[in-house]
Amino acid sequence: MFKFKAITVVAAIAFMSFAVPFAGVWKNDNAHSRFGFGVTHMGIATFNGSFKDYNLTINAPGDDFDNATVELTAELKSINTDNERRDQHLQSPDFFDAAKYPQLTFKSTSFKKVADKKYKVEGDLTLHGVTKKVSLDAVLVGTAVHPQSKKDMAGFKVTGTFKRSDFGIAPGFPAAMLSDEVAINGDFEFAKQ
Repeated sequence: MFKFKAITVVAAIAFMSFAVPFAGVWKNDNAHSRFGFGVTHMGIATFNGSFKDYNLTINAPGDDFDNATVELTAELKSINTDNERRDQHLQSPDFFDAAKYPQLTFKSTSFKKVADKKYKVEGDLTLHGVTKKVSLDAVLVGTAVHPQSKKDMAGFKVTGTFKRSDFGIAPGFPAAMLSDEVAINGDFEFAKQ
């Protein structure tokens, strides 16, 4: 009996020493993250892109990420689809009109845990001068303590969709040429501040 209790106590101490405290502000590490999107071209293939310049912060109030708040700002001139000519076209008035509307922003209105490590995130997406509600799925991939910085780390995979027509983006391009639905996909690594 004593041996079992001793093992249980040792296991509990070991678990607590590796547990990451969630409450606090978490900032995205762009070097180990990707904020991307995908659009279907001509109904036959999806091309993907990402934003290179963005800031993403989570503020967690409790012992997990339930009820956290999220804020994202991305610079539209940092769009990258691995094709410079297409990137310039996407920044033009035909699409995002980055000179007039330089940023994409997202502010959460709800961050709810729906299952183990799964969250539903809802909020306001502002793009092309229009603000609309969007819903995202977030999965907590894992947590760790960085071996060099000793900071608490957390990783999320985020997916969702929105309609470009809701934001008045590329009205001259029919859905048969460029899908109305735009996929959001992100793999984000955060460091607790």
